[in-house]
Amino acid sequence: MAKTAITPTRAEDYPEWFQQVVRAADMAETSAVRGCIVIKPWGYRLWENMQRSLDDMFKATGHQNAYFPLFIPMSFLEKEAEHVEGFAKECAVVTHHRLEPDPDGGLRPAGKLEEPLIVRPTSETIIGATYAKWVQSYRDLPILINQWANVVRWEMRTRMFLRTAEFLWQEGHTVHATAEEAVEETERMIDVYADFAENWMAMPVIVGSKTDSERFPGAVETLSIEAMMQDRKALQAGTSHFLGQNFSKAQEIKFQSETGDIQYAWTTSWGVSTRLVGALVMTHSDDDGLVLPPRLAPIQIVIQPIYKGDDQRGQILQYVNELRDQIAAQEYDNQPIRIEIDDRDIRGGEKKWYHVKRGVPIRLEVGPKDMAADSVFVGRRDQPKSIGMDKAEFVAKVSDLLAQIQTGLFERALAMRNDNTVTIDNEADFRSFFTPANAKNPEIHGGFAKCHFASEADLADLLKELKVTPRCIPRGDNHPGKCFLTGKPAEHYAIFAKSY
Repeated sequence: MAKTAITPTRAEDYPEWFQQVVRAADMAETSAVRGCIVIKPWGYRLWENMQRSLDDMFKATGHQNAYFPLFIPMSFLEKEAEHVEGFAKECAVVTHHRLEPDPDGGLRPAGKLEEPLIVRPTSETIIGATYAKWVQSYRDLPILINQWANVVRWEMRTRMFLRTAEFLWQEGHTVHATAEEAVEETERMIDVYADFAENWMAMPVIVGSKTDSERFPGAVETLSIEAMMQDRKALQAGTSHFLGQNFSKAQEIKFQSETGDIQYAWTTSWGVSTRLVGALVMTHSDDDGLVLPPRLAPIQIVIQPIYKGDDQRGQILQYVNELRDQIAAQEYDNQPIRIEIDDRDIRGGEKKWYHVKRGVPIRLEVGPKDMAADSVFVGRRDQPKSIGMDKAEFVAKVSDLLAQIQTGLFERALAMRNDNTVTIDNEADFRSFFTPANAKNPEIHGGFAKCHFASEADLADLLKELKVTPRCIPRGDNHPGKCFLTGKPAEHYAIFAKSY
C-alpha cells in the first residue's frame, strides 16, 4: 500500500482520520476546558474567509450586524415552553456573581444571583425582548439583523469543529409585519446558505424542510441544507426557521398596523457555525491531509524556492519575488490572488508536505533549472502529480487553474453523493442499506436513502434501531407514493441517513 501522510486512512477509521487531518493542518487543538477547542491561526483564517463571504451576502440581502448579550435571564427561556424544553439539557447556568476565598485556601462562588442567567445557547428570547422595545408601528418593520457571536451548548461527546461545548456562529433574527414576508425571508436565507455551500465551499447540498421531530424547538417550519460527507453520513450545514408568532407572543413583539389595530409580529431566525469548517474538511480532504477550495483557502498559491548556497539563493529569490508580483497582479474571484513565498530554512520535502497537509490549492517549486528555463514546477492539491509549466503560461492561466480546482472539487463531491444516493421502497432494502457488514468495526456504508413515509411515529423504532434520522423533505423534488415501511399513502418522501 502507498504511504499516506495521514494515519489512519479514511477507510480504516474515518472519525480518527478527521481528527488527524485537523491536527496535521494545524487548524485546532483541544483546550484545558473540557469540550472546548483552541482554533489556531490556519483554522481561524479559514473561518474568517467564510465570515467575510457570508457577511457580504447578508448585507447584499439588506441585513445589518448588531450584538446582543451573552447572558439570558432564565425567565426569558421559560416564556416559550417548547423552546426551553429543546435546549434545557444543553444550558450552562450562571448562579453567582463573584468568588471569595474558602477555608482551604481555594475559591468558592459567592453572591448568589436573584435570577440565574443562561449562557447563550441561541438568542431568540433575548433578542425578542429587545425587539419588543423597538417595534411600535408597522413603520418599524421589517427588522433585519444578524450577529456574529459565540454560543454554549453543553455537549458531552465533542469533536473538533463538529460538536463542541462552545462554538462560533452567526445568527440572523428578523421581524416582519406578515407571515408571507417572514416565510419569504426564511426561504431567502436558506438559499443564501445553499449558494455559499455550493459555490464557495464546493459542497453540494440538498435544501428541504425538517420533519416534525427534527424541527427547531418553537419553530413553525425549519429549512435546512444537508450535505453528504465522505463517510456517507449527513451533516446539517445550516438552518433557517420560520418562527411564526410563537416568539413574538412570548416576548410581546407587537405593532400597530396600517388600519390601527394591534398585531403580533412574525419572526425568523437562521444560522451557520464553525461546523462549516468541519464540513469542508470531511467533504474534500484525502489521506494526505486537508484539501481546500480556492475561494476560501487562506493561501491560494505558495512558492517554494529551492537553492544551494548564498549565490543561488539571491538569484532564485529575485526570480520568485518577480513571479509572486506577477501572480499577485492577477485576480481570481474578483480579488487579488492570495500568494506567499515560503523561504524557511527547512528541507524541501518537509516544506512540501507542510503545505500539502494544510490544503494549499497550488504549490510552485522553483529551482535553478526552472529559473534557467523560465519555468515553474506546479503541484495542484487536487491532483497527485506535479508538472512543469512555462512561467508566462502559468501566470496567464493561473486564474483559470484556480477556477478548475474549485469546480472540480464540487463535481467530485457531487458525483460521490450521487453514487451513494438510492431510492428505497421496502424495509428489507432499508435495513440492508444502513447495516454494516462488520457490526463490531463498521466499515463506511449507507448514504442517502430517498423513501416515502406516512408518519414518523410508524418509523420510530426502526430508525432508532438503525441509528438513522430523517434529514429533510427535499424542496421541489417530491411526489406522492406509499410508505416504505407500512404501505400507507404518503404525500412526500424524505432523505434518510446516519448523521453527525
